[in-house]
Amino acid sequence: MAEPLAESEPLLGRGRGGGGDCPAGLTTCRSIRVGPGAMAQWDLCVDQAVVFIEDAIQYRSINHRMDASSLWLYRRYYSNVCQRTLSFTIFLILFLAFVETPSSLTRTADVRYRAAPWELPCGLTQSVEVLCLLVFVADLSVKGYLFGWAHFQKDLWLLGYLVVLVVSLVDWTVSLSLVCHEPLRVRRILRPFFLLQNSSMMKKTLKCIRWSLPEMASVGLLLAIHLCFFTMFGMLLFAGGKQDDGQDRERLTYFRNLPESLTSLLVLLTTANNPDVMVPAYSKNRAYAIFFIVFTVIGSLFLMNLLTAIIYSQFRGYLMKSLQTSLFRRRLGTRAAFEVLSSVAGEEGAFPQAAGVKPQNLLQVLQRVQLDSSHKEAMMEQVHSYGSVPLSADEFQKLFNELDRSVVKEHPRRPTYQSPFLQSAQFLFGHYYFDYLGNLIALANLVSICVFLVLDADVLPAERDDFVLGILNCVFIVYYLLELLLKVFALGLRGRPEMLGLLSLWDMTRMLNMLIVFRFLRIIPNMKPMAVVASTVLGLVQNMRAFGGILVVVYYVFAIIGINLFRGVIVAPLGNSSLAPANGSAPCGSFEQLEYWANNFDDFAAALVTLWNLMVVNNWQVLLDAFRRYSGPWSKIYFVLWWLVSSVIWVNLFLALILENFLHKWDPHSYLQPLAGTPEATYQMTVELMFRDILEEPKEDELTETLSHHPHLRLCR
Repeated sequence: MAEPLAESEPLLGRGRGGGGDCPAGLTTCRSIRVGPGAMAQWDLCVDQAVVFIEDAIQYRSINHRMDASSLWLYRRYYSNVCQRTLSFTIFLILFLAFVETPSSLTRTADVRYRAAPWELPCGLTQSVEVLCLLVFVADLSVKGYLFGWAHFQKDLWLLGYLVVLVVSLVDWTVSLSLVCHEPLRVRRILRPFFLLQNSSMMKKTLKCIRWSLPEMASVGLLLAIHLCFFTMFGMLLFAGGKQDDGQDRERLTYFRNLPESLTSLLVLLTTANNPDVMVPAYSKNRAYAIFFIVFTVIGSLFLMNLLTAIIYSQFRGYLMKSLQTSLFRRRLGTRAAFEVLSSVAGEEGAFPQAAGVKPQNLLQVLQRVQLDSSHKEAMMEQVHSYGSVPLSADEFQKLFNELDRSVVKEHPRRPTYQSPFLQSAQFLFGHYYFDYLGNLIALANLVSICVFLVLDADVLPAERDDFVLGILNCVFIVYYLLELLLKVFALGLRGRPEMLGLLSLWDMTRMLNMLIVFRFLRIIPNMKPMAVVASTVLGLVQNMRAFGGILVVVYYVFAIIGINLFRGVIVAPLGNSSLAPANGSAPCGSFEQLEYWANNFDDFAAALVTLWNLMVVNNWQVLLDAFRRYSGPWSKIYFVLWWLVSSVIWVNLFLALILENFLHKWDPHSYLQPLAGTPEATYQMTVELMFRDILEEPKEDELTETLSHHPHLRLCR
């Protein structure tokens, strides 16, 4: 195997266009000559080009070791097997929260009916956890070796990775020494870090949030001033109140003291208790409505929407910056591949004035690159078109523009029949009017199901007569089977019947009816405006994985904190606590009267559902008041922080992503154009492709300057 390339010299010895030679003893791709070790050295150059191209495809950094053994390890690390193993390990260590103490293995979360959970024996979850931590230790070690100690010291994520692993291992040792009876497990709250550090898009999203915090803080300060001003004004407005029953009820219920007033108006800012907070005073004097209307207009309609606009503006700016960085990484990776594949030295050691990449060498590299077949075939076809003419740097870069094109999935071609009768039948049953007929039949089936559900709403399933409905279902099912066979004949589609288990007649009827209801969704592709919007929504789901990951992290952290703070504070109504009165004596609209007993933090699954109900902010003031009574007024800090993080920051970022997708992907006039996906092809659009037309291409000098500072490779020109 060839000796590793020198790792202490810059990549490009001289500026472009020069004819410099390599220093003596430095083996590079451009100095390969016929002789011992030449084949091994050329294999190393090919491996380097392959890795550079794969880095460009995945928008990865190219500043890693480039010797033969490191390249082998690098490709194995980023292989599908290793990355899926790492992803499964992250999922496994996060999933442990459901089964470790306090266990979520109960049928219900309601404190009135919940039985004692099944707890796993001590040491079982700890054994799984330490295996996961060892995988992360190996992951960090490989990253540290591949990128070098100098890069490790500068990368805050890798340093944080090290700190989290050390703390987790120490905490795991303490837990095992205390035989699983430790009062606090710090490592549980650190687990989401493993998910964050493994996703570049999630890191970019966190940077976007951090970048937007100053502007969000300014609007938050305005909201705080607005809230304090109206709180003091409201307490003065509803003070006393002996002469007015409505004013007195308003004061005693919502403006009793400063904390209660702040809480009432904060909840009103989310509109969760509107118009309840206004009714006592408004029922006596309609002029009191002005106070609440002005507060809502300024706070909810103006300041909250201003916050949304600022988050969108900052998010869009940082998103453009992140995508510009990703584009630069792609161009840098492909340019680095061009440098290592450029023409080798001639017999006398002179370099050609116009160096290029031989097509046969590039084909050898492309065959080894991990790339989807459609892009690889298109690129190899373009390379073949050059014949034996070397590709220049510009031509090489344009070749990889194929990676930026939309992925097109072609539908299978229709079978060809010789018989005129079969050709006529194919035209008839393959026509889109036949699809319209199927939609009408599905609509009729749906209407029949709705009619029978309305007529038999008060009849028990065991007592109902399903004869008529069964006959109709049989007729519709026979039509669907016939339609399927005709579609296979006309379009050449292939299907495989699924196996069905043994079901009762009633269960089979219900299942078939549910499938029929879902089948009615086939109407969406046949309506072009609806199909355009639906395709945009599907594309949004594909592009919001980073935001989903951030939401998982936020939920996980707040759930663990909630368990440590509020576990066991919600007690059953038959308990000894006077704070849990019977349902009949509870005030109307309270936690007890609404029977919200399943909303607690006694285990991880219950905490997640409780946080979801709080994020929706419908009746969230009920939970806020209950935990204030059961655990103390300090609990409000936790719930207000959750509202700010989930309902304000994350939801507004999500709205910003939706707006960007619809502005750049959805054209209001696109329904006038041939609809993509019916029936010729299906187009997929990524975030990078949506904004490619407004991103700036990196300049030649920027690429060469960056390549000249590569820490692990040197090429000469």
